[in-house]
Amino acid sequence: MANFIRPLVRQRRMNNSFVYRGHPRGDYMRYRAKGKMSDFGIPYGKTTLTCSIPDTFHVELLSPAPIPPAPDPTRAVFDALDAPLGEFKWSDFVCARAVAIAINDKTRPVPLALVLPPLLQRLSALGIPDDAITLIIATGTHVPMRSHEFPAIVPAEILARYRVVCHNCDDRANLVELGTTSYGTRVWANRIFVQADLRVAIGDIEPHHFAGFSGGVKPAAIGLAGRETISHNHALMLDPRAYQGRYADNPLRQDIEEIGKLMRIDFALNTVIGAHKEIVGAFAGDPVAVMQTGMPRALAVYRVPVAASFDLMIVSSGGHPKDINLYQGQKALSHAAPVVKQGGTIILAAACPEGSGSQAYEEWMVGMTSHAQVLERFAREGHHIGPHKGFQIARDALKARLLFVTEMPTELTRRLLLTRCESLDAALALARRDLAPGARIGIMPVGNVTLPVISDE
Repeated sequence: MANFIRPLVRQRRMNNSFVYRGHPRGDYMRYRAKGKMSDFGIPYGKTTLTCSIPDTFHVELLSPAPIPPAPDPTRAVFDALDAPLGEFKWSDFVCARAVAIAINDKTRPVPLALVLPPLLQRLSALGIPDDAITLIIATGTHVPMRSHEFPAIVPAEILARYRVVCHNCDDRANLVELGTTSYGTRVWANRIFVQADLRVAIGDIEPHHFAGFSGGVKPAAIGLAGRETISHNHALMLDPRAYQGRYADNPLRQDIEEIGKLMRIDFALNTVIGAHKEIVGAFAGDPVAVMQTGMPRALAVYRVPVAASFDLMIVSSGGHPKDINLYQGQKALSHAAPVVKQGGTIILAAACPEGSGSQAYEEWMVGMTSHAQVLERFAREGHHIGPHKGFQIARDALKARLLFVTEMPTELTRRLLLTRCESLDAALALARRDLAPGARIGIMPVGNVTLPVISDE
């Protein structure tokens, strides 16, 4: 770490306009003063993009806090399993005849290779045979993963021993209706999961742009729900309290909690991971108790105070898999926009090798000619999964000019009303035309999870 800190200190002495608000760790967080310019790097897909910024601007790097990773991450998971939070007791599930475990799909960097083996060992110690356990890939409304993709997220030795299936939110034959939440959400859920004796949700706890936080029951309550359920729940995103970092008074998140209760989710195994996907905390037990204990740790990692709004924000979705498609990459935009000035500029860097990630979104955008038209149509037709991405992007693009650095084809970005730039330097050159000396520039290397908050709010 010292090798990163020393150059950083030298640069601060040379350039009083640079402020570091984060953790100088990782090959994309590089700083090199060269005359009157400084270099910065951000993750992009499975590589890194760099740019040079003149020292005449006030630059702030907004990055997760320097909380050290667990020295032995596997031991941390075992310890969490050995002392479950809340009222959960392993003894209640001795010799369970069927166990269902919800795991995230390829769009989430959950360290399954570290968390699954300890959990499966615990289940084996309870006398539960391998063939009684099913791992269900919780895709929500994402495109279901095919079996040949499973090795990308599930270790080979686990695939060889246990049944692994993928959820399909549109397969009504494999859904069970469970009732209606107090928010009016009819709950349809995965039949295999609901009919198990022990129901487990595995995921990460991190800020979410409208659910407040991921984690707890969410991987199963949303990831294993039917499309109708997810769509009605996500319509609550229009409530101003459905906001990143809000939990207790967030109607969308509390609806998720009610869905989880109707699904009778018994157990959550969650991690909080740092900017480089290392485990900094592991939590297991009753899902609500896991959230109450894990959220403060997540905020300690991801919440970044800033003094004022920015004229320009350069935000990366965090690299693969956070920018596997625009459906995921857009989340970084939602986190950055609140701390950008009205009329400012946002440069979003998201590789998106799998395109938009939503055919429904692409089809809905056909014929749209302006972001204002998108908002008008969305308000007229109401919330729908897929088109809601168009709404979220339009909302932020009307506040600040949006420049998009991506691998997506130019024709597709044009149809989605996005201004595509060929490189980060090209986007920065375009943005600098409107910046006066001393303008505030923010850089968010892992925007999907970073939670910038203006200090006086």
